[in-house]
Amino acid sequence: MSWSSLRDVRAHGFYRFFAWESVLGLVLLNFDYWFAEPFSTHQLVSWILLFICSYLVIHGALLLYGRGKPSRVRVDPTLVGIEKTTQLVTGGIYRYIRHPIYSSGLFLAWGVLFKRPAPLPLALAVVATFCLVMTARKEEAENLRYFGEPYQSYMKHTKMFVPFLF
Repeated sequence: MSWSSLRDVRAHGFYRFFAWESVLGLVLLNFDYWFAEPFSTHQLVSWILLFICSYLVIHGALLLYGRGKPSRVRVDPTLVGIEKTTQLVTGGIYRYIRHPIYSSGLFLAWGVLFKRPAPLPLALAVVATFCLVMTARKEEAENLRYFGEPYQSYMKHTKMFVPFLF
C-alpha cells in the first residue's frame, strides 16, 4: 500500500512510509526488551504511551469510518480506505486533535523507544516524529483543498497531535 506513495513527495503517504519504517525499526531493535524489567520507570512510561496509542488509533479510525463517510466518490489516488472521507469529522477525539491516527504513531514510536532507551532507537523515534509531522502537514494541505474553509476554521480550534499542547 505504501510503496506507491514513494512516487509523490508532495503526498502525505511519502512521509508516512518512512514514519512506519522507522517504527518498524524501533520494534525490531527493542523486541527483546519488550517485557524486561516490567516495573521499571521506563517500562511503565512505555506501557502508558502504548495504551494511549491504542486508544487513539481505534477511536480515530472508528470515527473516520462512521462519521467521515469514506467513499470512492472522493477521487484522489494518494488516499486509501478510510482516508477518502467525504464529511469533515470534528467530534470525539477530533474535537481536540486533527490527527489522532498519526498521533497514535507518535505515541507508538516513543512508547517503543522507552522499552529500551538508547541512542539508535532515539534517532529512529526522532525520524518517525519528523515524518509524522510532515505527513500531517501534507494531509492538511490535501484536506484544505477538499474541505476548504470549514477545515481551515477547524484547524484554528484544534491541535495537531496532543490536546491543548501540540
